[in-house]
Amino acid sequence: MQFLDEDIYDAVKNYIPKVSEYVNSHGGGIDLLGSKDGIVYITLTGACGGCSMSLMTTKMVVQKKLRELIHPELVIVNVDGTAENKMPEDAYTGPKEEKEAPIDNEKHGLMDNIKHIVGL
Repeated sequence: MQFLDEDIYDAVKNYIPKVSEYVNSHGGGIDLLGSKDGIVYITLTGACGGCSMSLMTTKMVVQKKLRELIHPELVIVNVDGTAENKMPEDAYTGPKEEKEAPIDNEKHGLMDNIKHIVGL
């Protein structure tokens, strides 16, 4: 597949609400974890998280629908704690959130603010 991990991630994120309808109807949910090399990593949550049918749900419901909507070669892996379903550490996990600058709670006078702006 010739798509960036970011593009696949964004496309799946966009379609997760539509794909989640079946899982939600069974008391579960889908969390998108990341993507790497055409493989999308999810976690089934709620009642579907520990269900013995989670592999079937992942492949026959989630993967099937996302392949129809995005790309026929897309692979979906339910990260369930087993070694074979582990997400790589270097998978794309969404845009990095920018950290806000710490708030300076010190009181400053007008001259202090001007000096700070001018760089004195």
